[in-house]
Amino acid sequence: MNGKMAQTIAWATFALALVLGGAWQAQAQEQKEPYPSMAPLDQYMMARQAEIALAQSAAPESISRDAEVLVLGPHGYETAVKGTNGFVCMVLRSWIAGTDDPNFWNPKIRAAICLNPPAVRSYLPITVKKTELVLAGRSKAQMSESVKAAFDKKELPMPESGAMCYMMSKHSYLSDRDGHWHPHLMFFVPQTDAVWGADLPGSPILASKDTLDRLTVFLIPVGKWSDGTDASTDAH
Repeated sequence: MNGKMAQTIAWATFALALVLGGAWQAQAQEQKEPYPSMAPLDQYMMARQAEIALAQSAAPESISRDAEVLVLGPHGYETAVKGTNGFVCMVLRSWIAGTDDPNFWNPKIRAAICLNPPAVRSYLPITVKKTELVLAGRSKAQMSESVKAAFDKKELPMPESGAMCYMMSKHSYLSDRDGHWHPHLMFFVPQTDAVWGADLPGSPILASKDTLDRLTVFLIPVGKWSDGTDASTDAH
C-alpha cells in the first residue's frame, strides 16, 4: 500500500508533483514509457470556467471561496479570480512530476491544489518557473538545468515554515493508475530525513524527497473530499 501511495506523492511536488518526485519509477522500468514527449499544447488546456471550478474543488469551500485562482494560459499561469485570504488554488499539469516519471508528459493529468500563504510564497514560484520553461519549448533536461541554476542564484526560494497545501478534489486526475487517488494534505519542508515517522509500518504519513525542488514532501491522507463527502467508500 505504501508503494502505491508513494507513486502518487509525486503530484504534489503535484509535488508537485504530482504531485511530487520519484513517482511511478518502478512502473517506468517495467514498461515502455507511455508518454515519451510533450503532446500538442491544446491537450493540456481546459475551458476557463471548468479549470476555475476544478481548482476551487481542491480545498473546502470555506478556504477556496476567498482564494486566488490561477488558470493555465499559452505562456504560463494567469490570474482568473482575485483572492482575499492569501491562498492560491490552481490545477497542476503533468510536468510538475519528476523528470524520470513516465507520466511527465501525460496530457490527462489535472491535479487540483490549493496552497496556503507560506506555500504561495515558497512553492508556487517553482511551479510557475517549470510551467513557463515547458511552455517555452524547453526539454526535460533544459528545464532541470534552468531550475537548478535558479536555485543556485537564489532566484527560487526554499520552503517556508508552515508551507502546505490541500489536494482534496474528487475530480482530479493524478495518474492513469490511480485516478483521483485519495484526498490528502501535503507539507513542504527543506530536504530532511523522515523525522515525522513517515513511511513506518502503521504510520498515516508518507514522505518523498524531491532533489530538483530541494524539498521533502510529507503527505497525509484524509477521510473526506473537499465537498464533505466520505472518501472511504469511493472507488479509486
